[in-house]
Amino acid sequence: MNESSAAISWRKSSRCASGACVEVADAVGTVLMRDSKTPAGAPLEFSKGVWATFIVDLKEGRFHAN
Repeated sequence: MNESSAAISWRKSSRCASGACVEVADAVGTVLMRDSKTPAGAPLEFSKGVWATFIVDLKEGRFHAN
């Protein structure tokens, strides 16, 4: 991750009610994801293409809670 953490704008899902949620941020060439309970921890980093595929799969219901 090359961007300064001050330059990154994190956002939570509008469906996050508890405050303990996943946050995402756009970075140069990547999408970052972190746990809002531990914002100082290292975020996961995904290419924009992988993230876009994940969002399509999510919206099409390809993931199921057990």
